[in-house]
Amino acid sequence: MREEENEIDEPVRLNKFISHNSNYSRREADKVIEEGRVTINNKVISDLATKVVSGDIVKIGKRVIKSDKNRMYTVIIYNKPKGELVTKSDPRGRKVIFDTLDKKYKDFMPIGRLDYASEGLILLTDSVDVANKLMHSNLERVYKIKVDGKIHPKVEEAMLNGLELEDASSGGHEKSKVRSMTFEPFVAYQILTNGDNFSKLKVGITEGKNRELRRFFGHFGLEVMDLKRFEFGGISLNNLPTGKSRYLTRDEYKDLRHFVNNKEIYKSDNNYKDND
Repeated sequence: MREEENEIDEPVRLNKFISHNSNYSRREADKVIEEGRVTINNKVISDLATKVVSGDIVKIGKRVIKSDKNRMYTVIIYNKPKGELVTKSDPRGRKVIFDTLDKKYKDFMPIGRLDYASEGLILLTDSVDVANKLMHSNLERVYKIKVDGKIHPKVEEAMLNGLELEDASSGGHEKSKVRSMTFEPFVAYQILTNGDNFSKLKVGITEGKNRELRRFFGHFGLEVMDLKRFEFGGISLNNLPTGKSRYLTRDEYKDLRHFVNNKEIYKSDNNYKDND
């Protein structure tokens, strides 16, 4: 049986091709290349500078790595609780989302992140292409936030007009190397309660930078006490319980398919059911 060839618009470096079309990182791809486990058109490749062109058949061992545009996709929603990291594993032994998710999702990729103390909607997919398109999109992310003080006019002005900071370290992780940050105007915001001890807001933003909201409010001396994302690009948690996951609905898949411009986004009708 003839192996299916890859259709590639232009030559692409081998490690990039592998990482974009599998669950290997570029570093992991480099390793399997160096180990002599990768072939192109049945020829072992060890040169990391090798590029893949249209028509090439790439394998790691006996596994054929196909261009992502030939794949079908699954996307799920997970309602992350506080106290879980959005990563595969943690060297400090802290709980990660894959400790809770069903084992069949162990190779799925998170679309963006929520920090350890945050909760709410995380999308995961088995498609690198879909993950990249959504992660780097300007789709609206909607959050409910509680801060430990009052929302003053200067905070509202920054939410309306944006903010540029040379030092955005307040609210960031202590080990973060990110310092300066530009905050685009919020898509929308609603102050639900506004008091001296705490305030609650609902906000919509189109980016997902490193602790963006914690840094934004931290600049004004406001610590984010609670942060929950409940919507991403029109996909909502609805009544999904904390710590549970579900497939996208048919309508959600339809909207997503239009966004990524890929008619093969459906995987099977089995995707339209809730997870336990």
